[in-house]
Amino acid sequence: MNERSECKPDRAQPLSIDVSRREFLIAAALVMIGQRDLPIITKRVEKLYTINGCRQPNDLQFTSEGLWVLDQVDQPGNKVFLVKPDTGAVIKELMTDSVHGSGIAYGNGALWITSTKMKDPKQPPATLKVDPNTGKTLKSWRTPGSGFYGAMNPDTDTPSGGHGLKWVDGKYWVAVPAGGRVYLMEPETGKLIRSIPAPGSTPRTHGIAWDKGMIWVINSDDRAIYKIDAEDGNVVGKIQLSRNDPEPHGLDIDNNGVLWYCDAGRSSLICKLV
Repeated sequence: MNERSECKPDRAQPLSIDVSRREFLIAAALVMIGQRDLPIITKRVEKLYTINGCRQPNDLQFTSEGLWVLDQVDQPGNKVFLVKPDTGAVIKELMTDSVHGSGIAYGNGALWITSTKMKDPKQPPATLKVDPNTGKTLKSWRTPGSGFYGAMNPDTDTPSGGHGLKWVDGKYWVAVPAGGRVYLMEPETGKLIRSIPAPGSTPRTHGIAWDKGMIWVINSDDRAIYKIDAEDGNVVGKIQLSRNDPEPHGLDIDNNGVLWYCDAGRSSLICKLV
């Protein structure tokens, strides 16, 4: 098809969203003031399984076909696995152009993946529209808010892109740590619609899940999953994991309203919260 590309950002739709250090610190301080007395939502972590061949599962997406899982290990691109949710048995696996990918969603008959890095380090991090049958990139464009955060060094590191990604009503939400926000995007053009502040004590936002007008957002440094209002980003509660639980990275919610997450760290486990 004439839209097919080789994982190059669409320069016809440039997005330049720069957040100064001062603005970010002010926004973070205001967010934390509102999080001091958050209601704690009590959940227990149920460890389910690891997926054969998936070394660092970094995000999850439920579909009618099964559970899509994104592996962030570069070989040289990232593999995605479609598995049976109850057992983790692999239905199919695909190689993609994503590099160190962190987010996956499904919509408009395609997979949508956030590539936090690029094969060409001079290229800004991109969001990819991917054929779910072949793994080929159909479109790509620059992820808003990409840049440096935390302990990253602009002199030695390359910019970081989007993390958690979820499809909602014909659009998608994407969490971008460097931008300190969760962005609502028009999928076929990469146009920014609006954004809300990301929760947590640090910018390390990760997986997200949509829940009837609310967005669950992981902050991996906090080992917490925050529940925020999609209209204004107001934080209404959080699930606090312990240091003994698998580290939270990717996130989704199943048809029964149960949150599932994956650990791209030591355990490689798929878990759910009950």
